[in-house]
Amino acid sequence: MNVASLLSAIVESSDDAIVGKSLDSTVLSWNQAAERIFGYAADEMIGSSIRRIIPSDRQAEEDAILETIRSGRRVPTFETIRVRKDGTEVCVAVTVSPVHDGEGRVVAASKIARDITEKQRIRRQAAEVEARFRLLADNISQLAWMADGAGSLIWYNQRWYDYTGTSPEQVEGWGWEMVQHPDHRARVVDRWKHHLASGEVWEDTFPLRGADGEYRWFLSRAIPGRDENGAIALWFGTNTDITDRLDAERRIEQLMMEVNHRSKNMLAVIQSLARRSAAQGGDFIDRLEARIAALSANQDLVVQRSWRSVGVRDMVRAQLVFLEAAAGQVRCEGPDIAIAPPAAEAISMAIHEMATNALKYGALASPEGAVEIVWGIENRGLPIPSFFIRWVESGGPPCVPPAETGLGSTIIADVPRMKLRGEIALEYPRQGFRWELSCPVENVLPSLTEPGSSFAKAADRTLRGEAGRDLS
Repeated sequence: MNVASLLSAIVESSDDAIVGKSLDSTVLSWNQAAERIFGYAADEMIGSSIRRIIPSDRQAEEDAILETIRSGRRVPTFETIRVRKDGTEVCVAVTVSPVHDGEGRVVAASKIARDITEKQRIRRQAAEVEARFRLLADNISQLAWMADGAGSLIWYNQRWYDYTGTSPEQVEGWGWEMVQHPDHRARVVDRWKHHLASGEVWEDTFPLRGADGEYRWFLSRAIPGRDENGAIALWFGTNTDITDRLDAERRIEQLMMEVNHRSKNMLAVIQSLARRSAAQGGDFIDRLEARIAALSANQDLVVQRSWRSVGVRDMVRAQLVFLEAAAGQVRCEGPDIAIAPPAAEAISMAIHEMATNALKYGALASPEGAVEIVWGIENRGLPIPSFFIRWVESGGPPCVPPAETGLGSTIIADVPRMKLRGEIALEYPRQGFRWELSCPVENVLPSLTEPGSSFAKAADRTLRGEAGRDLS
């Protein structure tokens, strides 16, 4: 076989379309692969223009090709669209080279076209898979990432960048250490390296710095992905924000401690009430039940508000329910102020005690009598504003100071004074009994009267009359 025959055989056996054309686009040769790819037989194309298979919107490609070939330059491989005989489009990768004569002049062009329809289909599928993956990865609630077998981070989802405010260049490899809390960094890195060596599933909990500079706690997990030989090729990990969950768990724990503390205190108060009520003799059961009911009413308010704060108006109304019709003789006035449960406990017991006394032999014992309850916050020229609440009776029987003090006096005077570190004013003018509590406003605010504080046990010690004994 001579050289010409050999070259002809190579061209005909190629899987790629090999086409010869003149410098005016006339087809000079057309191999079998060209027939298969474009659907035209050789005798249909030879002598006609190659533009026949170029879409109308891509004719400029041929102009550029001819210009490049005439200058003696090769057209690098590019991907484009051509049209088959049946009108369908085919994706091809085209390379065009100049053909020179014996004197080095460009006399024609050699075109090689490879059908890349399948390649394009696979590429589109891969792009779709990648798009779905990114859609999933970038929209899950977790920060997600991948590391190579050596533990170097090679990919993060968008949520990671949104949360940390970092760039890919900053955190690639081991750059993620920059967002670790300094107090945890060494421990986290050591644990990560240990799992890289062992190949075990990694799990840890630690804080990560956000773009705002604040740290939040994350539960982090990573699983190894192995190749066909069992070697770890990559790690896939996530960081799940558990800050709110941890806060909720801490609040529950604090609430349980507070319930435990308050239950003990309540039992101590009831014990003291029972002992002092019994010492007075007479209608012991009635007095004890009324005082326990007052405690219960306040406790209901505290529980309804999740042990956080109690509105003064709601607290007062709860203590006056037992007055029934006589409650209409009571006028309440004051702003919406929420006070801490310990403060509400002390004040509500005093309100109930004074209401009981008023109903028995004070202003509410007469239909013409009236009680005014006023509260608020005022600045009496002191650096710290004061909270006040006053009880003023009028229109009832003439007021007579008590001949002796008992548990009632302790409840309305000593308990609020000790528990709230305030001042109590008691007056017995003939027109009606007057009572006023005044204390620094910080002593009644929820944030400053937490369980276990020095305020929380003062009333119990006062009721028991045993400063050195604490039943809570």
